[in-house]
Amino acid sequence: MPEYTRFFEGSDRDFAKAQTLTERLRLDALLLLPMLAIMTTGLFVLFSASDGDWDTVNRQIRNFLVGFAVLLVVAQIRLDTLQRWAPALYLGALFLLLLVPFFGVGAKGAQRWLSLGFIRLQPSEIIKIAMPLMVAAWVVRHALPPRPSTTVMALLIIVLPAAAIATQPDLGTAILVGASGAFVVFMAGVSWWQIFSGALAALACIWPAWLFLLRDYQKQRILTLFDPEADRLGAGWNIIQSKTAIGSGGWSGKGYLQGTQSRLDFLPESQTDFIIAVLAEEWGLRGVLLLLLLYVLVVARGLWISFTAQTSYGRLLASAITLTFGVYVVVNMGMVAGILPVVGVPLPFVSFGGTSIVTLLLGFGILSAISTERRVLSR
Repeated sequence: MPEYTRFFEGSDRDFAKAQTLTERLRLDALLLLPMLAIMTTGLFVLFSASDGDWDTVNRQIRNFLVGFAVLLVVAQIRLDTLQRWAPALYLGALFLLLLVPFFGVGAKGAQRWLSLGFIRLQPSEIIKIAMPLMVAAWVVRHALPPRPSTTVMALLIIVLPAAAIATQPDLGTAILVGASGAFVVFMAGVSWWQIFSGALAALACIWPAWLFLLRDYQKQRILTLFDPEADRLGAGWNIIQSKTAIGSGGWSGKGYLQGTQSRLDFLPESQTDFIIAVLAEEWGLRGVLLLLLLYVLVVARGLWISFTAQTSYGRLLASAITLTFGVYVVVNMGMVAGILPVVGVPLPFVSFGGTSIVTLLLGFGILSAISTERRVLSR
């Protein structure tokens, strides 16, 4: 005798049939689509910047695949689990940062890595994610908007790792880490007098930082920003060549694989920090604007996820991750255009890189977890 099973419309079984693949994997499709478009564009630009080196492109694809695997795993984690483990992750990353001056491995004049034999670990990349997790966990434990005592403790949580990273020296990462924590505090609704007081304190720290924290080459980079022609063959070389590449591209560009600044090795770091200059030279201003539009779509979706999050923790975390991603883009493009100092910040999903890509996609995994948790709760 055949067995019949009845279920009501709208039941869990009916709902499961209606789920899309991205919903079953707890991924946000509207976040993934522009992100995949940026990655695809980045592979084309990287192929040109590397002078047609397929090995570089293949390694970048492997970096993307590893990052997507991390994204998929993190997207399955519940927000309350992330909140519960935030202090342990933060303290662990801070401990590793403090080990770098004593046991770190140096490269290109900086000491940023810990060698575990089979792999090199960069603790500053871990703290990029641990920072907003920890600051958001601290802030939501107290009444919102945060009181001055809560804000001061949050700033201490931010300053400790940021200062440790700046001494490696890695000013670009220190800025990103500090921004990721500061965005949490700002979005928590601090009063304007607290913001004004914090701004005054930051201004007061500029001169001591110039005297005791910044290295000579970092000071030179800042001074070069105002007059790159003063050292055309030294500190000003990168900026002069990048501006030449951007200007020569005009509106429509010279054509794909037709750029000269990178292919003739005039443009340093053309595969990493200065890759946007390659795109501007070959694809022109319209290519840069199209890429910028994709970044705006990613940021807009991230902010929408933040505004519609069900919990204060999810809202603060999503806004911090999204706005920090925006800082990546603004700092890199401003640096290459010569309106910001050179600080070594890659262009997200376009510049060649391993740990930075994995860290970014880990953050987007958290965004997907917040987004899908919102949909599940709302249903």
